[in-house]
Amino acid sequence: MLCQGVVAALQGVAALADSDVYGTVGDYLYRFSLTSWGWIHLVIGLCAVITGAGLLKGAGWARVTGIVLASLTLFAQFLFLPYAPVWSVLMIGLDIFVIWALVAYRPQAAEVVPR
Repeated sequence: MLCQGVVAALQGVAALADSDVYGTVGDYLYRFSLTSWGWIHLVIGLCAVITGAGLLKGAGWARVTGIVLASLTLFAQFLFLPYAPVWSVLMIGLDIFVIWALVAYRPQAAEVVPR
C-alpha cells in the first residue's frame, strides 16, 4: 500500500507537471483535464502513503481504510485508461492484489497456554 501510494503520487505529479507526459488514446465519455487527474492521483496517493504507514505500524483503522483507498484507486485507474493504458492495467492488478491481501489477512489470535 505504501509503494502503491508513492507511485500514485508520482503519477499525479507527472500529470500536473507537463501535459506532454500523457497522450490520449481516443475520445471517451468521462474526460477530465490532466490537471484534474493530477490532483486526483496526488491526493489518493498521499492518503495511501499515510494508510500504508498505518498498516506497517499495525493500526486497526488502516485495514478498512486501505481497502477503501485501493478500491478508489482501482476506479480512478480504470477511468485513467485512455491516458496510460498499460500503466493503468498494471496498477489495477496491484490494486486487486492489495484488496485481496487486506481482506485475507487474519491476525494471529493470542495463544492460550494450557496449564
